[in-house]
Formats: sequence, structure tokens, C-alpha cells
Amino acid sequence: MNHSDSIHSFVAVIGDIKDSRHLENRKEVQIRLQGLLDCMNEKYKDNIVSKFLITLGDEFQGLLSSGKDILDMINEIRMEMYPVRLRFGIGFGRITTDIRTEMALGADGPGYYCAREAVELLKEREKKNRPVPSELRVKMDEKDIRTEMMLNTIFELIYVVESSWTDRQREIIWDMLLHGDGQQNTARRLSITQSTVQKTLAAGSFYTYENALENASRILGDIRDD
Repeated sequence: MNHSDSIHSFVAVIGDIKDSRHLENRKEVQIRLQGLLDCMNEKYKDNIVSKFLITLGDEFQGLLSSGKDILDMINEIRMEMYPVRLRFGIGFGRITTDIRTEMALGADGPGYYCAREAVELLKEREKKNRPVPSELRVKMDEKDIRTEMMLNTIFELIYVVESSWTDRQREIIWDMLLHGDGQQNTARRLSITQSTVQKTLAAGSFYTYENALENASRILGDIRDD
């Protein structure tokens, strides 16, 4: 598949495992991550231009044709890999090399530079021991700077909400998000009462959180080339 002469903008994603050197079961984590990326490649194949794969030990990347599924994908990976933490850089821009459908390897161009810059900025902040604003950052072309700022602010606020959850709240809230099928089914799956689910959702600001995710998703999906 050759897109090297195309002016179409793509969405590059670069992710990596946080503190991977300190993981006792690093190899198992990498195998689990690759299995999850294979599932994402299948589930979102209509939007994936180059399949997601692990490129360097603990780093992985992929390329999408638009931003419409990106937050769903990232959140599924984050939820399924937890308590292993990851960081993600999303870059919007052109790809100047030939694109290989089977793997996002060797591709280059502004889209990947933006994704790399986003992920490096997150790493930088962690090194400086500043409170990490998010596990996710987006980088775009200069003309989209306002959209970029707005999305990164939403990601930071979403992360602040997540950081306040207990393990139990996280389990219940992420079950609701993953399955998206209502309080009764979540209660059934987790063998708890619906009123427990309801209280947990209220205490964890679930509906505000979900609304922020949906709005960010919509904005990412609407980004188009000029």
C-alpha cells in the first residue's frame, strides 16, 4: 500500500510501558500487550492503515486513517493492561514514506514526529518529578494549536478524575465503560447490587468523565485536512 505521494493526513500513535525495567514479569507483559494489539488490529481494522505492533521492547506504534476510534482503542489497552501503566502520544500529520499495511515500521513524516514529540514530553515531565498531567497527549500542526490545547486539557482533567478513584471504583467504572451496557449488567458481572454500582458511579464522577471522553472522541474524529 503506497501513500508516500499522498497529502492525506494520518493519525500516528506511539505508546510505551511506564517503568518497564522495574517489572518483574516484563516478558509476560510484552506478550500480553502484543496479544491485545492483535485484537485491536482486528477490531478496528477499517480505520487502521498500518497495524499496531511492538517495535522496540516496550514501545509500540500504529497508524490510523482518522481519529475517530483512537480514544476507544487507547482506553481499551489501558484498561486491559492495568495495573501496568502506559503512556501514549498521538500525532496528526502527513506520512512521507511508503506505508506498510502489515506493520507500522519504517514509516516517517510529520505525523510520527508529532506522536514522538508528544510521548517524549510526557517522559520529560515524569523525569522532572512534576505531577504527571496525563498518560495521553496529542500533538498537531501549528494551525490546529487551539484544538490541541483543548484536547490536552480534557485529557489532563480526565486523568485527575481517574487519579481520585479507589481500586474498587476503577473496577466498576471501567467495567461500565468497556461493556457500555448499563448498571444492571455491571452489577451482575461483578456480583454486586445495582445500588452499589449507582453510588460508585456518582462518587467517581462517572457521567462527567464519560461525557468528557465522548466529546474528546468526537473532536478527534472530526479533525480533517484543509
